[in-house]
Amino acid sequence: MANLLEVRDLRVSFGAHEAVRGLSFDIAQGETLALVGESGCGKSATALSLMRLVPAPGRVSGSLRFDGRELLDLSPREVREMRGQHISMIFQEPMTSLNPVLSIGAQIVETLRQHEGLSKAAAFQRAVELLDLVQIPEPHRRVHDYPHELSGGQRQRVMIAMAVACRPRLLIADEPTTALDVTIQARILELLDGLRRELSMSLLLITHDLGVVAQHADRVAVMLAGEKVEEAPVARLFTQPQHPYTRGLLGASLNLADDLHYRGWKLPEIRHGFGADGRPSFTVLPRSARTEPPVAAAVPAAPAHAGAPLLELRDLRVEYPRRRGHAALPAVERVSLSIARGETVGLVGESGCGKSTLSKAILRLVPAAAGAIRLRGTDLVALGERELRPLRRHVQMVFQDPYASLNPRRTVAEILDTVLVVNRIGNAQQRRARIAAMLDRVGLPNSALGRYPHEFSGGQRQRIGIARALVLEPDLLICDEPVSALDVSIQAQILNLLVDLKRDLGLAYLFISHDLSVVRYIADRVHVMQAGRIVETGDHREIWRAPRHPYTRTLLDAIPGRTFDDARAA
Repeated sequence: MANLLEVRDLRVSFGAHEAVRGLSFDIAQGETLALVGESGCGKSATALSLMRLVPAPGRVSGSLRFDGRELLDLSPREVREMRGQHISMIFQEPMTSLNPVLSIGAQIVETLRQHEGLSKAAAFQRAVELLDLVQIPEPHRRVHDYPHELSGGQRQRVMIAMAVACRPRLLIADEPTTALDVTIQARILELLDGLRRELSMSLLLITHDLGVVAQHADRVAVMLAGEKVEEAPVARLFTQPQHPYTRGLLGASLNLADDLHYRGWKLPEIRHGFGADGRPSFTVLPRSARTEPPVAAAVPAAPAHAGAPLLELRDLRVEYPRRRGHAALPAVERVSLSIARGETVGLVGESGCGKSTLSKAILRLVPAAAGAIRLRGTDLVALGERELRPLRRHVQMVFQDPYASLNPRRTVAEILDTVLVVNRIGNAQQRRARIAAMLDRVGLPNSALGRYPHEFSGGQRQRIGIARALVLEPDLLICDEPVSALDVSIQAQILNLLVDLKRDLGLAYLFISHDLSVVRYIADRVHVMQAGRIVETGDHREIWRAPRHPYTRTLLDAIPGRTFDDARAA
């Protein structure tokens, strides 16, 4: 099979920093090559170099031959003709890639008119056809919608429609399904696979999700610190990985087939550093059995607990008001659940099912229309703000995106101190001592106190978010998608940290996630939520082995590469 793309000794540098060093790979016509590795390894820099989009003062050298032409020799005009028409790209975050003030139809029309020379009417008709191709419902109506009027999955489909509008021969998909629900992820990946076959495209799939790789790639290239450390057909990589880093990534990737639970196992971790020569190095800490009880011995795994629960919801209903004359929109419908001290309860379901609304209602950030929220025996629904204040410290939240939830203008010390000041805890000396102890507990050095959020990695920022939530010494931590956007090795570090903190501090967790493999590992009991209602509840064993509700089975069936059986059997 002839190679469509040949990359030889690619180097991408920003000043003294080399983001990509000596990378070489090929992609054949109609083939899917997966480029995998952790954040900062050079995956996105590689994709941007292929599109000639590396921002100044970045420099690109080496050879990028596409269908026999050297991309680095093209003039600016030839580059513009190449983009979209021959090589196209789907970016990770569609909301920041789409123009918020133009309808999605206008944005597709612009692409078609620029590259295809179509009339406005013909381009508009083609835009409708493309929306239909990517399975946007009612394309004749939705073509006039703006990006904010679409769901995350629909916005990603619009990005795909724009990318394939001119039938490119190579499609670059940079983390196209990160943070999407498992069912939407499955539909997006199936769509990309179908378009690849229908349009005879080649696909460069950039991802850190090895389940996606196992199900959708032909070959895999593994990157570490700007270099390729291993390349192999997908079946061989999963069954016979050669490089220690590849084995570390596979070990750190949670999989429903592994039947791992935090009570029995500590997840493998990859720790990065620098060698004596100044070059990046890494250490793989292998999976290990827990030698000590992961939680207090008095806390059983079963849902039945002695004494009153820490949190109890009874027939909780939450509504969002609509315009005058329209009935309120129900977001949470008659939900009942309980969480015991020291217990982790998982909450899974697709975006829009009511998970985050439920968590906001528990925190009294949105009002309850009916029902009860009992925390430590007190019904929060009936309390005013003054009565709520002393109880708020007992329930804290860890958010999905720590960068968006941390004040960029404040140092870590100021962020944590503000929480204590607002809650009137201690004098300045006592607060400093508590902050230093909490920072040490979440694995950050004391030097972090004087730094700002942008100076930390994603995993470190999440540790700061956890420290901010725990500095008040709460009983219950609500974790809203706390690891969904993290690399697999960083995800393992954060999950291990949460387990250790739970053991040491006697915490209870409400763990919200669309990643069922993560929930299987971290939760004692699991609730499945659909359209504002709890449709199934079970312990961490039975709900995966014998799901009763059709929706639960749909979620499980949508997990990509859920057992890696396809890769092993190939």
